[in-house]
Amino acid sequence: MSGPALPSVTAIVATRDRPELLREALASIVACRYEGELDVVLVFDQSEPDESLAGVHEGRTVTVIRNTRSPGLAGARNSGIAAATGELVAFCDDDDSWVPSKLEVQVPALVAAPDAWFAVTGVFIRFKGRSTPRVLDADRIALADLVHDRLAEAHPSTFLIRRAALLDGDGTGGDDWIGPVDEALPGGYAEDYDLLLRAARAHDIVVVGVPLTVVNWHTSSFFFERWRTIDEALEHLLGKHPEFATDAAGLARVEGQQAFAKAAMGDRGGARRQAVQTLRHDWRQPRGWLALVTSTGVVAPDAVLRALQSRGRGI
Repeated sequence: MSGPALPSVTAIVATRDRPELLREALASIVACRYEGELDVVLVFDQSEPDESLAGVHEGRTVTVIRNTRSPGLAGARNSGIAAATGELVAFCDDDDSWVPSKLEVQVPALVAAPDAWFAVTGVFIRFKGRSTPRVLDADRIALADLVHDRLAEAHPSTFLIRRAALLDGDGTGGDDWIGPVDEALPGGYAEDYDLLLRAARAHDIVVVGVPLTVVNWHTSSFFFERWRTIDEALEHLLGKHPEFATDAAGLARVEGQQAFAKAAMGDRGGARRQAVQTLRHDWRQPRGWLALVTSTGVVAPDAVLRALQSRGRGI
């Protein structure tokens, strides 16, 4: 494909108080080998914008704005979508980075699927100096796939979306649009998963089966200690997506996350009740067993998370 035939892309980076990591993320984006038009919108959420980053970097225009919507990641992403001019929008978390060939490979894959609105890639999970590649063994993701499994390989820093699909509707998803990022999710937690579910409800999601994004995991993650928020957000997610009632294993997976969150915040009784409910839906769900063990106080939740993250996994 030649340059003029390639759609324009706006990369949106929502950021808060991570100046050094932000510069690394930005550098990786503008270094992408993409012959089409690429610009970047940096959205500063609850923090003072760094105007020194605005301008032209490596031939790419960088715009700096404030989050003018709800405080938090969901509002910041929606502010970026509103400011974007590209036919396609891509997300990159401020502590992640792109492989130079990301757009060069991913954009043609989405263009070649005119029925699709959304594409993802594989990732490298980097934790304490160790890098673990994770790639989906599929060309498409359907709604049933996402209900059954979160498919963590489909990380938000891999998202590439037709911008027009995000501008219409009320955020519930439909036949002609995906809608904006859901700002009603408590703490913005799982907003990326919710967006995937709404997108897949209308059209399958294109998968580029190579790792083209580096996802950095670290113990200072914004949601690391926010167990109550996680529990509430997952409850909101279950209420919003009735499809979970059709897949016992998928429902148990989310319930198991809630059970672990309750155990981690010290609600031992609530954790045990939720874990029992989880295992009734799927006795093989490991999060239910982990929640039961953690609720005894014998194993610390941080120790469980560190063990999982060292293997490129999460709760």
